[in-house]
Amino acid sequence: MLGRLANVRSVSGAMICAGLLAAGGARALTQEEILNYKGADRDQVLLDGAKKEGEVVFYASVIVNQALRPIAEGFMKKYPSIKMGYWRADAPELIAKITAESRARNIVADVIEGTGMAELAIAGGLVQPYQTPVTSEYPPQYRDPRNMWTSTRLSYFSLAYSTKNVAPADIPKTYDDLLDPKWQGRLAWRVGSVTGTELFITNLRMAWGEEKAMAYFRKLAGQKMINFGSGSARTLVDRVMAGEFPLALNIFAHHPLISAQKGAPVNSQLMDPVPSSPSTMAVMKDLRHPHAAMLLVDFVLSKEGQGIMAKAEYFPSRPDVPALPHLQAVVPLKAGVPENFISPENMLKYAEGSNKIYQDLFR
Repeated sequence: MLGRLANVRSVSGAMICAGLLAAGGARALTQEEILNYKGADRDQVLLDGAKKEGEVVFYASVIVNQALRPIAEGFMKKYPSIKMGYWRADAPELIAKITAESRARNIVADVIEGTGMAELAIAGGLVQPYQTPVTSEYPPQYRDPRNMWTSTRLSYFSLAYSTKNVAPADIPKTYDDLLDPKWQGRLAWRVGSVTGTELFITNLRMAWGEEKAMAYFRKLAGQKMINFGSGSARTLVDRVMAGEFPLALNIFAHHPLISAQKGAPVNSQLMDPVPSSPSTMAVMKDLRHPHAAMLLVDFVLSKEGQGIMAKAEYFPSRPDVPALPHLQAVVPLKAGVPENFISPENMLKYAEGSNKIYQDLFR
C-alpha cells in the first residue's frame, strides 16, 4: 500500500506555474522544462512549485523498514510542506504496475527505482529525461548519457557457499573451479530473474567474448545445474544456510555476509570478473508532481540520501559514501577483484541471447 498516500490529486505537472519570466510576462514551465531546469534559481523554482503540488510518490524496490521509510522521513523532514507517498515491490511488479497506470492514463508514481528497472521502463516508453546538478558528483558510468536514469545503489554478485558443507580448501575461487566433478548436481542458481541466470551468462559473454564463453557454458551444462525458481534471491541463500545446496551461483554478494554476521553458516566468494549492476532511478512520463519529483531525485542522490542507503546495508553509488564496514569484503575495488559493470543498456542488449543460451543448455 502507499505509505502516507491519501488523496493523490490528478493535477498535471505541466500546469504548475514556476514563475519563469518570459517576454510576455510570467508563464508556466512545461513538464520537460521543470525536469531539466538549469537556472541559477533552480532550487527555489523547484521548492516553490513543490509546495503547490504538496506531495510526491516514490515506487521503489528497497526494503520499506530499512530504507524506503527512512528516505520518506528524511525527505519530509527537509521539506515539511511536501508529503511523500511510497509503494514497494520487486522490479517485475513495479514495471507491471506503472505499465497498467500508463495504459489507464492514471499515473500515480512520480519517481521509480529498482534493479533492472531502467531498461524495461525505457523500452516501454514509460519514463522521460531529467537533469540534476547532483549527477556531476557521480562517475560517468553511473549516469545515462541520455539522462534517462541515474544509479542509486550497486549490486555485486558472487558465489554463496555453506560453511558447514564446503571445506575451506574446496571453496571454488574461479569459474573454472565450478567445473570440478565434485560439484555435479550440487550447483544451484536462480531462474526467472534478470539478476540470476541471465546476469551470470551475460557477465561472461561480455568479459570473455562469445566463443570462450560458449565453450565454458557447454562444460557447465554438464554439471547438471539446479534451477531454483521459487522465492526471492534471499530465499536461495536461505537454502544454502539450511544445507539444502552447498553452493549457489550469482547471488547478491552481501546477503551471505549479513547472515554470517548473525552466526549463520554461509559466506560469499567473489570470482573474476565480479558482475555488478546498478539499481536505477527514473522519472515517469506525465507525472503529477514534477517539481517535487526533482527534489526527491536530488535528495536520493545527495550524501544524506545515499547515507540512508548505506545504513540500510546497500552499496551506495555515490563514491564519497562508503558501504558499511562489514560489507566491504565484497566490494570488488576493496577486495582487489576485477569488476564487470553491466549497464541497463547492456543488460537489455544481451538479454535475448543470454536467455537463449540458458534455454538451449540449462533448462
